[in-house]
Amino acid sequence: MKLDIGSTTVLANGVKMPLLGLGVFKSADGDEVQNAIKYASDAGYRLIDTASVYGNEKGVGEAISELSVPREELFVTSKVWNSDQGYDKTLQAFDLSLSKLKLDYLDMYLIHWPVNGKYLDTWKAMEKLYKEGRVKAIGVSNFLQHQLEDIIDNTSVIPMLNQIEHHPWLTQPDLVSFCESRKIQVQAWAPLMQGKIFDIKLFGQLAEKYGKSPAHIVIRWNLQKGIAVIPKSVKQHRIVDNAQVF
Repeated sequence: MKLDIGSTTVLANGVKMPLLGLGVFKSADGDEVQNAIKYASDAGYRLIDTASVYGNEKGVGEAISELSVPREELFVTSKVWNSDQGYDKTLQAFDLSLSKLKLDYLDMYLIHWPVNGKYLDTWKAMEKLYKEGRVKAIGVSNFLQHQLEDIIDNTSVIPMLNQIEHHPWLTQPDLVSFCESRKIQVQAWAPLMQGKIFDIKLFGQLAEKYGKSPAHIVIRWNLQKGIAVIPKSVKQHRIVDNAQVF
C-alpha cells in the first residue's frame, strides 16, 4: 500500500478523510493548542480532531483562522459530550461547537460515548445536521457492536466512522471486522497507548531493527491495517516525527 502524508480513506458517503491527523486531547486552550495545529499544518497534516469536552475548541478555531491552508483542504472533527446528548441538546451543542470553532460547517461530528437511553435521539439530531449539509460526515466514538447495530436498525444513516481505542495491546478484532463489514471507517485514538509503547521492550527492538522509533512502528501498523490514526502531541518535534512513517 503506497501511503503518504496526504493519503485519505473514502468514507461510505464518498467523503475523503485523511488517514493521519492531529488529536488535541489535553492540549490547553490558547497558545498550546494553536501552536500544535500550526506545527501539524506545516508538517502536512490536514485533519484536526477536537471535542467539546476538551475545552479547546476556541483555540482550535483561532488556529484554523490563521492557517494559510484553504478551509476545504482541512478536515475538522468535533464531538458531542455525554451531558449534551438527546435530540434538542445535541443540536444546541453542535451550534455552540461551530461558534467556538468559527466555522460554517464541520467535516465530521461524533457521539463521544454511547449514553444509554440517549444515543439514538442524539444520532437522529446528527442525521438532521448531516442532511442539512452542516456536517459532511457523522459517526460515533467508543461504540461497541451491539450499539452500532442499534443505530443501524433504528435510524436511516449508518455511522461513517467509529473512533475507538486501538493499539497493539487493544486490537478489538471482532469490532474492527464488524465495522469493515458495514463500511464504517475505524479511527484509533491513543494509538501510542498514551506514551506507554516507549516502555515496552518489543517495540524498542522492532524500532532498532527497522531504524525507526516505537511510535513509527505503531502508527504505521495501524495505517497498514486501514485504520486511521490521530496521535496527540503539543511538541513540534513529536508532531513532525509522528508523520515520518511513509
